[in-house]
Amino acid sequence: MNDGKPSVRDALAEPTLPVGARFVGTYSLAFLGLWMAFFAPIQVLLAEQMEAIAPLHKEAALGWVTGAGALVALIANPLCGAWSDRTTSRWGRRRPWSFAGALLGVLALAMLGRQRDIAGVLLWWCVAQFALNALLAALMAELPDQVPVAQRARCSAWTGITQPLGVVVGTVLVTAAVSGIGMGYLAVALALLACVLPFLLLAGNARLRPEQRPPWRWREFLRGFWIDPRAHPDFARAWCMRFLVQLGSALGTLYLLYFLRDSIGFERLFPGRSAEDGLLVLVLAYTAGVVVGAFASGAASDRSGRRRRNIVAGSALMAAASALLGLWPAWPVAIGAAALLGLGYGIYIAVEQALVSQVLPAASGRGKDLGVLNVANSAPQVLGPALAALLVTRLGGYPALYLATAAVTMAGGLLALRVRSVP
Repeated sequence: MNDGKPSVRDALAEPTLPVGARFVGTYSLAFLGLWMAFFAPIQVLLAEQMEAIAPLHKEAALGWVTGAGALVALIANPLCGAWSDRTTSRWGRRRPWSFAGALLGVLALAMLGRQRDIAGVLLWWCVAQFALNALLAALMAELPDQVPVAQRARCSAWTGITQPLGVVVGTVLVTAAVSGIGMGYLAVALALLACVLPFLLLAGNARLRPEQRPPWRWREFLRGFWIDPRAHPDFARAWCMRFLVQLGSALGTLYLLYFLRDSIGFERLFPGRSAEDGLLVLVLAYTAGVVVGAFASGAASDRSGRRRRNIVAGSALMAAASALLGLWPAWPVAIGAAALLGLGYGIYIAVEQALVSQVLPAASGRGKDLGVLNVANSAPQVLGPALAALLVTRLGGYPALYLATAAVTMAGGLLALRVRSVP
């Protein structure tokens, strides 16, 4: 059993030894810290910072900052993943990139809390996005590197629930445990380091032998980022599936704080309470749904080996939740929609990572190929703010935003049916 001990197996071999509780626990903890670092700023800190810096143009300012950061992520994730594929360090292929990404991320988050203008926030959020995406690329590659296929959905269920948990813990941390934007960023930075270090110190990481690394040629390196959809059609379909579902997520979550305040009127309904309090309630309902959906979906999928039907079912529930927000913008409906959205996302995410790990073209390029797949996570964060702002300000407001979210999410889920090589 691979339980976090130093690995001596071939770095390019398909893993066969089951991973143990220590690996899964520390791996999930590392993702928890990473998602806190991503989402506490996006959900709360950046929104508050933009409201303080540019109160009359907060939506546009937030869209510019998050869009620029996502553009950096679009480049950083596949690039750092490809470099990690070629790393022959005695510490393994992935660990040096995880460590460097965590340290730079801590610095960038600490500096974000010191900014008082949009240019400074944009610069350091871009640095944070580069660092956190280097960490994400390395961590994502650990799944096909170290976890056998028969365990991947259950392992993905554990890492999948860390995303909403990261939102919950991060939101509590920056709204209840500390006060002030600067202290919020510092608390998130320290939490990131505390969560990632156990995995880096305890988990094994197979070393790539120098003779296994192909000769360096810039043209070949850059050409490797193009994965021909004709040669690898299931990879292309999985990319499009992820892109559409993540675009739905980007559309539906960016303005959630403003939706509570301006559309539902949370602060008018509950005098003395802020929209951030309402956001925390929705996040808790969402997280409860994710936990139930992820563990049920992951266990069932690993037993049956079937992935696609779970993705379609999860996407349908997420689309239904978004439609509820668009058609009935009321506080009780929002709570129910959040729980339904979480249930659908839990069902989806537990098998999505397992499915995409089974359509990678080659073991030698897992980090790069997952980085290309992760572009389908990052690109919607660039496109989403622009589309969301257009929908909210010009094309029908929040009803149009959430109905568009439902349509895009469902379209992504249905694409799973076209992935032929995975049941």
